[in-house]
Amino acid sequence: MAVSFSGRAGQTLEALAIPVGALLASMVLFGLFVAVLGKNPLDVYSLMYQGAFGSGFAWQNSLVRAAPLILTALCVALPAQAGLMVIGGEGALVLGGLAAAAIGYAMGGAPPFVVKIAMAAFAMLVGGLWIALAGGLRQYRGVNETISSLLLTYIAIALFNHFVEGLLRDPGSLNKPATHPIGDANMLGSFFGLDVHWGLGFGIVFCIAAYVLVKHTTYGFSLRIVGGNARAARLAGLPVSKLVLAACFLGGSAAGLAGMAEVAAVHGAANASLIAGYGYTGILVAFIARQNPLAILPVAVLLGGISASGGMLQRRLDMPDATVLVLQGMAFMLVLAAETLYGRFRIFQPKAVTT
Repeated sequence: MAVSFSGRAGQTLEALAIPVGALLASMVLFGLFVAVLGKNPLDVYSLMYQGAFGSGFAWQNSLVRAAPLILTALCVALPAQAGLMVIGGEGALVLGGLAAAAIGYAMGGAPPFVVKIAMAAFAMLVGGLWIALAGGLRQYRGVNETISSLLLTYIAIALFNHFVEGLLRDPGSLNKPATHPIGDANMLGSFFGLDVHWGLGFGIVFCIAAYVLVKHTTYGFSLRIVGGNARAARLAGLPVSKLVLAACFLGGSAAGLAGMAEVAAVHGAANASLIAGYGYTGILVAFIARQNPLAILPVAVLLGGISASGGMLQRRLDMPDATVLVLQGMAFMLVLAAETLYGRFRIFQPKAVTT
């Protein structure tokens, strides 16, 4: 006898089981990959666990890596509610970081609290407008938002390098071009006594706020209608273009805030270290989380831990620390492939009602 679940419970189980299954399959493939390289897969996974979650220091390192992933994942998840596939979080992050660095240096004489608020506001504004541009191109010119947001990322990185190596460059940064430092007084402190910066706190607050906005407000309900059927939404009188642009702006502002946190809590200035691929990994986080803002939190911690474990593999097994990127790539491909499996398993279908 086939077992099935009723309505919402079945959908929830399916939403959990399929991405988890894709992750497990990627781990099997990665194990085969490292076995071909002459390494014991069990040793590799044991070291990855130790490097990611095996100690208090490892946990804090993983949470630091997870902080920008949470915010860049929201850059994908929020526009996705309106049916858009935006992958330009990396561009919003680097421009947000650049804006924060410029404002932080320009307001160096102001009270630190005011400077931090200004850095966050300008970073969110720049990041939001950058992603809203991709949404505007989609709504008003018919340009595919996936392609435009990706190309806008390359433009954003080029602009970032132009200003960091030119107009905004600190003459004292000789070997590694950087903007003028924002000053120690304007740096973000630790998150509740942990060796983790407030970027994690920003991400938690944003995810909770995004969940409430999407699931428990009329705006979120309207947004989901647009994502389900934009034509029906227009016939119902909804301002589709405004809803789409607002979702893109909110997503971009989250990624811009991630850039501000990296500048104000990690680097102290804008430099090439900001271009670390957080925006691209955020795409994977959003897909595994099925665009659910609350699910983004544990998924980001998991992938942050995987990223943090690369150093352990390099020290213990003499493997490149970029080896973990192979696992992330495999996971991304299998999660994308698993999208075709939703709704195909009878076990998750609602029970038939007999009379």
